[in-house]
Amino acid sequence: SGWIFDTEGHVVTNAHVLRGAESIRVQLSDGRLYEVEQVGTDPLTDIAVLRLPEKSGLIPAIRATDQHPRQGERVFAFGSPFGFKFSMSEGIISGLGREPAGAVATSSGYTNFIQTDAAVNPGNSGGPLVNVRGQVVGMNVAIATGSESDGTTEGQSAGISFAIPLPVIESVVTQLIETGRVKRGFLGIQYSENTAMRNDAGYNGFGVLVQAVTSGGPAESVGLEAGDIITAIDGQDVTGTGVLRSLISVVQPGEALELRVWRDGETFTVEPELIEAGPEVVVGRSVLGELRRFGLQLGEGRTLDGDQPPVVGWVARGSPAEREGFVRGQRVLRVGDAEVTTLNGLTEKLDAAGLLLGREVEVVVAQADLETREVEERTLRLRVLR
Repeated sequence: SGWIFDTEGHVVTNAHVLRGAESIRVQLSDGRLYEVEQVGTDPLTDIAVLRLPEKSGLIPAIRATDQHPRQGERVFAFGSPFGFKFSMSEGIISGLGREPAGAVATSSGYTNFIQTDAAVNPGNSGGPLVNVRGQVVGMNVAIATGSESDGTTEGQSAGISFAIPLPVIESVVTQLIETGRVKRGFLGIQYSENTAMRNDAGYNGFGVLVQAVTSGGPAESVGLEAGDIITAIDGQDVTGTGVLRSLISVVQPGEALELRVWRDGETFTVEPELIEAGPEVVVGRSVLGELRRFGLQLGEGRTLDGDQPPVVGWVARGSPAEREGFVRGQRVLRVGDAEVTTLNGLTEKLDAAGLLLGREVEVVVAQADLETREVEERTLRLRVLR
């Protein structure tokens, strides 16, 4: 599914809808059928832009620009579920800032989704999510489903679906139309959800711990320090690393963010101006996005020597990752025979091993036996969910 973005004939949909397509045709609600041009795609946010050859008679969707959706708000999802064209379903916004590990349909690394209970099924991807005034607030992108014993998913609605928020769509689509590519902001910090360290610092609540600050980066320029806890970005609570990463990644270089920061019992705000992120940052996020779909979230640990090895921070119950044998607290030692010592190094090696191309990748993890306290190594497998 998709929707008309502007009077110039630009159509917005999900990037995964176009995957593998040799040619693309768009049918409008009045029955007109067109071969369309692909303007650009952004795999990180799973957004794609097409262009219709005919502009006459087009009615762009009205967008709820500068309006923030609220939990409990009534919404409608449009699309073509199971081939039933131009269908709509009704629900409410169940939650905001969601990280849907194991969700079906999207392979993006973006995780700051709107959650709704409107019925969304295969064929709804790319369709608009609108409010009671008919204004677009998001775009359908993924659903949560039940899982089979072999790790496959049922692929139909379980009453939980996800949508990309409108501000993300507008930022990405505008850049794709104007330049054909998306520039991403870079804050210049390393971070984690290290609850123990946050508790030791005397902080209790949502937030992400700053573990290190890049020298000369935007974060350092406004005085951020290791040990600070970022609790909100532009007024939105930072409930996890995925939310922080996604909020930063859709801000363009040169734009400023308002960060609410906790330090030593005091709260203050800073407004760093972001610089452009390099391509290696985007690659790492894409890999981490695939791992979340697999049911696995990785973070950075801390050793007595000060190293920050990649560790398993969270495993979704009933996910393929859990069935494979991943458990919280495991330390990732190697990808194949290649040693890894940092989270960035791990994502680079997983990408080089072909994880994003659909190859199964073996990783070696260290796990302590709860009874004997002995550490054993296990070889486990990672794969992309299709």
